[in-house]
Amino acid sequence: MALLSVVLPVYKVQGYLRQCLDSLLDQAFTDFEVVAVDDCSPDNSGEILAEYAARDPRVRVVELVENVGLGRARNVGLDHAVGEYVWFVDSDDWLAQGALRAVADRIDGTRPDVLIVGYDRVNWDTSVKSAGSVGVLASAPETFTVEEWPRALSVLHVAWNKVVRRDLLVKRGLRFEQGWYEDVSFTFPLLAAAERISTLPRVCVHYRQRRTGAITKTVGDRHFEIFDHWAHAMALVDEDGDRAELLRPLLFERMMWHYLTVLRNVERVKKASRRRFFDRVVEDFRRYKPAVGYELPAGRATGLRHKLVERGSFTTFRLLDRAVRIAKTANRVRRVPRTRVRKFAKRVRQAAHRGYYKLQLRGPVEENLALYAAYWYRGVSCNPAAISRKAQELAPGIRNVWVVSRSGVRSVPAGTEYVVAGTLPYYRALARARFMINNVNWPGWVVKRAGSTHVMTHHGTPLKMMGMDQADHPASAKDQDFHAQMRRADRWDFSITANTHTSVAWERAYPCRFENLEVGYPRNDRLATATAADTAAVREKLGLAPHERVVLYTPTHREWLPLGRQVLDVEALADRLGPDTVLLMRAHYLYAGAGHKAQSARGRILDVSGYPMVEDLYLAADVMLTDYSSAMFDFAILDRPLVIFAPDWKAYQELRGVYFDLMELPPGEVATTFDGLVEVFESGTYASGRAAAKRTRFRERFCYLDDGKASERVVRRVLLDSGK
Repeated sequence: MALLSVVLPVYKVQGYLRQCLDSLLDQAFTDFEVVAVDDCSPDNSGEILAEYAARDPRVRVVELVENVGLGRARNVGLDHAVGEYVWFVDSDDWLAQGALRAVADRIDGTRPDVLIVGYDRVNWDTSVKSAGSVGVLASAPETFTVEEWPRALSVLHVAWNKVVRRDLLVKRGLRFEQGWYEDVSFTFPLLAAAERISTLPRVCVHYRQRRTGAITKTVGDRHFEIFDHWAHAMALVDEDGDRAELLRPLLFERMMWHYLTVLRNVERVKKASRRRFFDRVVEDFRRYKPAVGYELPAGRATGLRHKLVERGSFTTFRLLDRAVRIAKTANRVRRVPRTRVRKFAKRVRQAAHRGYYKLQLRGPVEENLALYAAYWYRGVSCNPAAISRKAQELAPGIRNVWVVSRSGVRSVPAGTEYVVAGTLPYYRALARARFMINNVNWPGWVVKRAGSTHVMTHHGTPLKMMGMDQADHPASAKDQDFHAQMRRADRWDFSITANTHTSVAWERAYPCRFENLEVGYPRNDRLATATAADTAAVREKLGLAPHERVVLYTPTHREWLPLGRQVLDVEALADRLGPDTVLLMRAHYLYAGAGHKAQSARGRILDVSGYPMVEDLYLAADVMLTDYSSAMFDFAILDRPLVIFAPDWKAYQELRGVYFDLMELPPGEVATTFDGLVEVFESGTYASGRAAAKRTRFRERFCYLDDGKASERVVRRVLLDSGK
């Protein structure tokens, strides 16, 4: 018997069905079955199901001879399910990566009757909106009943966010009724019957918000079906006797919220039907109002609506609703001028600051002022940080000042002089600095003054194409204004490169008049001179035990994928690597705050995406796992094992464009599938002599300048102008 049966009702979803099935079958967790119920779908959904069933025995298709609707199709799927737990998934939605493993782990840890999982909403234009469910679920006790944690009733009352013990459904005879709002008469009796409920506070379901066809945006009288479903729900709960008395006030409050939400939505109940709908609300209010335990809900408008329903005062209810809408409209009208005023004030402030900047440009260049920045003012890091540290040692007459954002101020090391971006001192420093050192470009409006020196340090050895080379790969270039890119690069006096490969790439990518400094990357001096004591100190700082194998995972960014979507199930990998391995997760800097926190029941995962010093993480790691990130070139300096996970290399090569074939010159072992990746680690081939030989070849081409003196070479050539 499988742990989990995924019941998948299918009707007119040919455009979404493959994505749904792939999201299930591509999961690393495999102890499940898919019971797909073809509800006599008139499109190509049946053929798609047959195709998947033919190639994967976990997919079983039940074909219905007539269309019975969503609820009854789910019942048919339940009758055919054999798993210990059942998950009713809608076939136009899809599961998040790692969802099944996370569900299985939570089931194993809590053994619930019902597991409520988190979700997000994915709009038809691909924008993603957090539903807030994860935060609510995170506040729940580990296990509970609805009496112990009533907020469970306020979580979206649908079947697809609940994984249910099949035995509970069978014993209680819980089934789906027919018609709209069928989830009501299933969900609330289910939660009331469950003696052990748990939650999984992570996104498991991507809830598709279709542009057309949703019942929540369909005006008509079928919304009256809500009353029958609530009546059925109340009848089922009443069968619990004494327990029903405790639950009735909670369910009554939720029922009234639901009724009034539907009534007040102009996209549901027709204007001509609202009085009749209101009368049905009044009828149910009087029928189901608890004799004890009911209190008017908080909020003046909500409480007043309940009073008006109790009195049956539709006219006053309608006037109140109209008054609320007018008040909200007035607030929006008032906010519009405020918004415009704020925007206007911002433009005025920017104009004043730019005027101040232009005024400062008339002043002399301050010969001893060096201005540094990294990653769009995120903080003190990368090559500029290494140069500034060496400048303090070799060029004490230079005043080193950093530009940081307001949010980056708290990460500035003690004793570091800085200006905050957007302030007057910032504009003054930009106008007066003799040396401008950055690992990305300064804003386009910054003037390259005569007598000033601009140093572009870059922030990685390029595998992917950059600059003008992206013109042939437009899918990868978000900034299509190549003329503006070149105008910014025209300001460079020096371009720092780590090797000949990078020098050649930049010459083609940025055809500008800069001097190439092929001296190695300053940030890597620390790696080139690191000792065993340095590694031990960093591991202790990060809480890593000496006996643990530490794998640093550094995925790259893919411009064509939604922000935050990853190609590797890190939870599943951590599980397979085992308890003696720690997986350090270092997301690309563009993904800060975009992804969920990875969790694993057996392996240990540390999210180090926000850790300020990536060099610390390199030193702490025994192995680096990456795909196409430039971090591989830096980590190779340490001469430690590297593993490349390249499941989409051909797509990356075609869409992003690359400067060399990584499959021909890898820094270590390469895996193209999840199972292959696990095998690389389990077999130990990642640390084999063959892998070391690949790494040596890689290092000979890319790491030959890393001797610990790159920062010194830059300082002497740029700041001291000694030419050494």
